[in-house]
Amino acid sequence: MLKQWILAAVCWAATIALLVVALPADPDGVPLAALVAYGLFLLLAAADGARRGLRADPDTLALPAARRGLVLPAALVLVLVVPGGGTFAYGAARDEAVEQSLLDRLAAADTQVKQGEGQSFTSVESVYRQALATYQDIGAGHAGSRAAKQVPDRLVTYYKTVSAPYDKQDYCAAVAPLKHLRSLPDTVDRKLLGSLVGKADDPLAQSLFECGTRTIGSAGAENTSADQLNELSSTFPQSPYTQKVEPTLREGLRTRDKSVGIAPCDSTLELRRFRDTVSRLQGAGFGDLGQDTAATIQRADFGCGLDHFKKKEFDEAKSAMDDYVKAYPSSPQNAQARNVSIAAEIAGETPAAGNRVPSGDTADGSGQPMVVSNDGPGEVELLYTGPVTGRITIPACGGCKAYPTLLLPKGGSVKACSGSSSKYPKRTLMLPPGNYQMLQKRSGTTTSREVKKGSTTKIESGYTYTNCLYVTSLY
Repeated sequence: MLKQWILAAVCWAATIALLVVALPADPDGVPLAALVAYGLFLLLAAADGARRGLRADPDTLALPAARRGLVLPAALVLVLVVPGGGTFAYGAARDEAVEQSLLDRLAAADTQVKQGEGQSFTSVESVYRQALATYQDIGAGHAGSRAAKQVPDRLVTYYKTVSAPYDKQDYCAAVAPLKHLRSLPDTVDRKLLGSLVGKADDPLAQSLFECGTRTIGSAGAENTSADQLNELSSTFPQSPYTQKVEPTLREGLRTRDKSVGIAPCDSTLELRRFRDTVSRLQGAGFGDLGQDTAATIQRADFGCGLDHFKKKEFDEAKSAMDDYVKAYPSSPQNAQARNVSIAAEIAGETPAAGNRVPSGDTADGSGQPMVVSNDGPGEVELLYTGPVTGRITIPACGGCKAYPTLLLPKGGSVKACSGSSSKYPKRTLMLPPGNYQMLQKRSGTTTSREVKKGSTTKIESGYTYTNCLYVTSLY
């Protein structure tokens, strides 16, 4: 109307600029700075147009007089209807953009859950939690959106994916993810979870039970097994799985007790780990189980020593039986354990001593006498095994010395114990008839050719035997 085409073009350009900034619709809307700037520009344009219109000569207006009455209605349409309709249309477009953004976020969270399939929970836990936070934000923060309506189904898929180890009966791997799923009501709206609330309780109880009872006795699982079984009893005290722990462990002990006769040494290690786990379990009912386990370990320890001896592993047999005697001083098998240790030590020098497992019999004062004298420096210990097994210690001979072999005449022999019999410390053994393997162990000398010396002796009825122990040296 005013024929101010340049100013009109400026207004059109400002509107076009606003459209460029606003379109396509963004979830965040038009930047506030752009709206404020455009609003100020409109006010200025309106004020300037009013000023120019009020001062203009009516005869110079572009419209004929008959149409000038339409100016005000047209202005109202342009000021109210067009911007209002545009705002409404833009709001609808912006809402759709928000919906699409939420759907994109939902799809991204779905991808994160999918990526966790087949991996250990601990390695992807942070990714799972990110997806879960997205589900919670969409479901609770944008409750009326199309994406929010899909969240409950997504949470069902989430549960199935995370609990996959349980479905595969990998109970130890299932414990951590099921504990996570059980805690979902702490972080996710219960309305979104629906039937998932409490769904992990029974699977978690079963996983704690299965993992705790199956791994007990395994190397390195003592603390883990005990922690899982204790968590089961404290978290689910009324669960049927809690009631099954003690009977299941007792059956496990019976199975291990049977294996003692097959592989006692291997059984000993596993039984000790089993006992360590039982000792950590909470509840008075496990005290008797611990005592029964200790009794089985004692039997396995003794069987392990015998097994080493039968396999000619004499050093291991001696060590095992010495440990047994120390660990179980009141055991009725102590006497045999000592004898097996003695026979194993003798067998290290005289292998024939390992041909039969000695009983617990010791010299009881009956049998044939053997007088053993010490014609040498230092105390000497004599070990023997045969029909009976034992050891004696003969004190050092104060005036006795080693016999120099280089000074002997050609073909000559040592004349040991040739002095007065009262000179030599002596002990008398009463040995039942039979074949004996003996081992002398001398201490307190550095001139002896052998610290240990084995020998074989046959004892017959009706005879008295003497045995002189001495030391030789080159010079």
